[in-house]
Amino acid sequence: MGLSKIRIGDVISQVDERNSFGITDFYGINIFKEFMPTVANTENLDNSKYKIVRKNRFVYSGMQTGRDKCIRISMFMKDSPVIVSPAYTTFEVDQEKILPEYFFMLFLSKEKDRLGWFHSDGSVRANLDWDVFCDLEFEIPDVPTQQKYVDIYDAMCANQKAYEKGLDDLKLTCDAYIEELRRKMPCEKIGLYILQSDKRNESGKLTVDDVKGISIQKEFIETKADMTGVSLKPYLQVPRNSFAYVPVTSRNGDKITIALNSTNDTYLVSSSYIVFRPKDDSKLDSDYLMLFFVRSEFDRYARFNSWGSARETFDWNALCDYKIPIPDITTQKNIAEIYKAFNIRKNLNEKLKQQIKNICPILIKGAIEEGKSKRG
Repeated sequence: MGLSKIRIGDVISQVDERNSFGITDFYGINIFKEFMPTVANTENLDNSKYKIVRKNRFVYSGMQTGRDKCIRISMFMKDSPVIVSPAYTTFEVDQEKILPEYFFMLFLSKEKDRLGWFHSDGSVRANLDWDVFCDLEFEIPDVPTQQKYVDIYDAMCANQKAYEKGLDDLKLTCDAYIEELRRKMPCEKIGLYILQSDKRNESGKLTVDDVKGISIQKEFIETKADMTGVSLKPYLQVPRNSFAYVPVTSRNGDKITIALNSTNDTYLVSSSYIVFRPKDDSKLDSDYLMLFFVRSEFDRYARFNSWGSARETFDWNALCDYKIPIPDITTQKNIAEIYKAFNIRKNLNEKLKQQIKNICPILIKGAIEEGKSKRG
């Protein structure tokens, strides 16, 4: 059969299935083309207006493609459906012409993201409008050839999912230890064990390369702020084993942005952040404390104890009032080691997912070459 040229709009069809089943798993998609639980506040929302996403169904958003230099698209691969905002476009592919996995593989490359960025240039908001997306054309091989390369992709994904399941089991072990401690011993306010730090970059020794922000995944990230002409002297220093958090919680949905610096580097954060550390490392281990901060229970506590009108804030005193079990330092470190192992494996899992994405363009190229040989 060889190769054939397709226009996207000719092989897909929009699906507008609304949530009449009471599904409450709210999801969105990110720039990594992955589904993720929504960070927006979903309380009191009419979820019947949300769109259902089933297995092999796609979710698309053309917004800010030019800004992010990314086509925001993802394929849902799980058996249990979820719901997404009605602002998203949901669609399915004609599987007699193109397999869902192969269609998704087409977009797992920087080349396709640059193509989306190029075509979004004419939009005032740098969006990749739906009709422009539908007009994109690709060469594809016949379905049997697609299937051959999809099988390779599926095998890699299966290996990654198996690794991820082990990751989930490790987290469950960590959570089980914490719950056991809660049952066995009383909880204490962490304010007895932590100390706020106000050390500034007055010497100017640290530079813009040391400035960090904090993600809703509770990790330090490269700052997204425009640092042109900004004086770094008022910025707060965050040395190793110190924490920083953003008191304003109203913009983060159900999450509080807090992170632990586990590196040997000293970071800088905005003076609007709060920086703190354990008073005595022999009484409270930083990694052990971070274990509690990453739990959804802490996020709920922070949101409940956030106050304000235009901007809700979770202040220092409220943080100090949070209670956790504080066993001997050896027990803390043993539990923290499990958490560290979890983080190491989590990072390896992310690298594995990235490797799969990096291999997809090679698989697509192989499928095209095989299609050409059939045509010849």
